[in-house]
Amino acid sequence: MGLLSLAIWTPIAFGLVLLMFGKDENALAVRWFALIGAVASFLVTLPLWARFDPSVVEMQFVENVSWIERFNVFYHLGVDGISLAFVLLTSFITIVVVIAGWQVITERVNQYMGAFLVLSGLMIAVFCAVDALLFYVFFEATLIPMYLIIGVWGGPRKIYAAFKFFLYTLLGSVLLLVSLVYLYVHSGGSFDLMRWYSLPLTAQEQTWLFLGFLVAFAVKVPMWPVHTWLPDVHVEAPTGGSAILAAIMLKLGAYGFLRFSLPILPDASHDFAPLILALSLVAVIYVGLVALVQEDMKKLVAYSSVAHMGFVSLGIFLFTPLGISGALVQMVGHGFVSAAMFLCIGVLYDRVHSREIASYGGVINTMPTFGAFAILFAMANCGLPGTAGFVGEWMVILAAVKSSFALGLGAASALIFGAAYTLWMVKRVYLGPVANQDVRDLLDINPREFFMLALLALAVLAMGIDPKPLTDLMGPSVDELVRLSSLSKI
Repeated sequence: MGLLSLAIWTPIAFGLVLLMFGKDENALAVRWFALIGAVASFLVTLPLWARFDPSVVEMQFVENVSWIERFNVFYHLGVDGISLAFVLLTSFITIVVVIAGWQVITERVNQYMGAFLVLSGLMIAVFCAVDALLFYVFFEATLIPMYLIIGVWGGPRKIYAAFKFFLYTLLGSVLLLVSLVYLYVHSGGSFDLMRWYSLPLTAQEQTWLFLGFLVAFAVKVPMWPVHTWLPDVHVEAPTGGSAILAAIMLKLGAYGFLRFSLPILPDASHDFAPLILALSLVAVIYVGLVALVQEDMKKLVAYSSVAHMGFVSLGIFLFTPLGISGALVQMVGHGFVSAAMFLCIGVLYDRVHSREIASYGGVINTMPTFGAFAILFAMANCGLPGTAGFVGEWMVILAAVKSSFALGLGAASALIFGAAYTLWMVKRVYLGPVANQDVRDLLDINPREFFMLALLALAVLAMGIDPKPLTDLMGPSVDELVRLSSLSKI
């Protein structure tokens, strides 16, 4: 078994064992087995990083085995500098999520932990797939464990939220499948992405295919105005579900633009770029204003995610190495910061059982260690220099200014809105005098919670202080993507 298959199937195997044999009577053993599975899954991805040659633009660690011979479908895997970063991010966040649910989940523990491990393997597979149909199968399969995580362990309106999540994403996926089938037929019966990159397509063909991809991937990002499912899902999902959704699953849509839209449909991508840039600015500015009036902490961070992902789509459709690199760095940084923000909200909710901002006040007086972590992550969410939240946004703003001063000014305004809604929440939740008896009775974080937040704090600071290892990893692959997106096929 190759390294990529090992990275995909290790968490899935651990998850399936938990689903088949785990029992609530042995909840402690189930938790430890899940943690061992998550750590093992992370460890098997490290050789990928150690042996990866960033100077090579072609796919590495390639595995190519015939899967459905009749339709010329292959189990074809490979990673470049872009996809490898998300493989590592996924396996790392999975460890944090398993630790986060250690004491909180008390019913169907094996199913909860098993669903997350299976989801982790499926998401890694999406980032590794080089065969388009294989990509689609894994892309869709991620919906199943996430649907169950929301629908079984979610809040009072969990069924509504799970159904809305599934319906929105499935609708976009239908158009994705139609587009993939058209390219399969047009290419003479091949799902090989590398072959599709050189496929000649007319302007009309590119336009219709781009629209199909746009709907499928925009829903997943999510871009404005197809973002309305996200706040509902975040509010109802368990803490771990919100963390994995914001940190990884939202990135699948942006990754789809990079793997499909730009290199396969370069002319249409450039033609539709003004529309995408306009929608991105709406997400950055308007959704930031919407976040400012939220009274539920989870909803505020959910809208914050939409605004931050607006930077991603903005950077991608600038078609410059700096813009795309900034978008990718923003995706990774947002993965750390958004997961940390949701986990901090989960720590408070576990104690007070309320997500309303009005239920808190002066938390830092009774939980000083936790307060230090929470404010660090809030500052990263604002884009404070020296944190992971700053690097990607700064790169995208620089690229936008080089393209158009007005575009750069619109993008930079997000830093103001981001600081406004984040600091407004920090002031009302963490600072000032103790507001009520619930806050007065709070106990500071335990060693498990400290370890979980410390892992994310180290990642946020390390990436903010020295992003060079990440940009060096992605650089040649980004340059190749920019080259492909500049080649007209008409």
